[in-house]
Amino acid sequence: MHHETPLTPAFPLQALAVEHLRLLQVDAASHPRGVAHLSAASGMVWRDGQVIVVADDEHHIGIFDVAGTAPGRLLRMLEDDLPPDVSARKRLKPDTESLLTLPPSAAWPAGALLALGSGSRPNRQTGWLIPVEVLGQDTGRASGIMHIDLAPLYEPLREHYSDLNIEGAFVCGDELLLLQRGSTNVQSPNASIAFALQDVMRWLAAGGAGEAAPACLRMRRHDLGRIGEVPLCFTDGTALMDGSWLFSAVAENTDNSYADGVCTGAIIGVVNTDGRVSDAWSLPPALKVEAVAAQENGNTLTVLMATDADDPAQAAHLLRAVLVRQRTDLPSPKSAC
Repeated sequence: MHHETPLTPAFPLQALAVEHLRLLQVDAASHPRGVAHLSAASGMVWRDGQVIVVADDEHHIGIFDVAGTAPGRLLRMLEDDLPPDVSARKRLKPDTESLLTLPPSAAWPAGALLALGSGSRPNRQTGWLIPVEVLGQDTGRASGIMHIDLAPLYEPLREHYSDLNIEGAFVCGDELLLLQRGSTNVQSPNASIAFALQDVMRWLAAGGAGEAAPACLRMRRHDLGRIGEVPLCFTDGTALMDGSWLFSAVAENTDNSYADGVCTGAIIGVVNTDGRVSDAWSLPPALKVEAVAAQENGNTLTVLMATDADDPAQAAHLLRAVLVRQRTDLPSPKSAC
């Protein structure tokens, strides 16, 4: 007999209806291995009726229309290709887990996107600065993309998180927030890590060289509860207009940032400006949501989500849900600076 795994989050949950929009399909001729889809979407930006996604196991970004099913475009960030062997790809991949929008500046007058590696291994500490105008280039190797060595930014964080794994990043007001994905390792909890946005942008404009990496302003732990014995851990986040932010989290049965595990459930939720989770929604079983983006109308949020089944043969799904925030007051989480 099948028994549903008990869900014991750190806050009340509401059930969420999810609509399937499309698969993240591409023209197989444009893919380096002749595959007609992206199997993972680990970070996502929603703009001008399109989603731009990064996959943790590719050297490309993908650009897809939200409406319709036309194949998306791929833009290459790295010249070489990952090997087809699954274990070799996993070992060598840059593990690009986050994608965010930077505001216009002297360096990038139209704004830019920033893709970040997770930092979970030495070869996963690269970022890519993508000026917005690059997105209009033809499929293939995009010119104007800058590589950033993230090691100076990430290394000080390892003093606090023994299993560093940055899975989400976004601009929230005058700060850049990174989301550390927790694990069963008690030294690597879920956390939000804040930096001054202007300091980060100056450092990026210098190519990560010639100027010290910005120091962290604040670190805050977040207890998201668990499904059965498996903790819920951050997979992505996006800022909301009032200074709060939306997150996605999954319960994946693994004790480190390298090995994949069985996903036993997922949620999305809102963290208020004081660090408290005010709302949370449970997602249907078997949806391993790795990327989120949102648009707002008052207390109503339209949320796009993308999945990663940890299977290169399966296409990632783009999903949509409409949420109404209740703003429930809850106890503050532990925090540290």
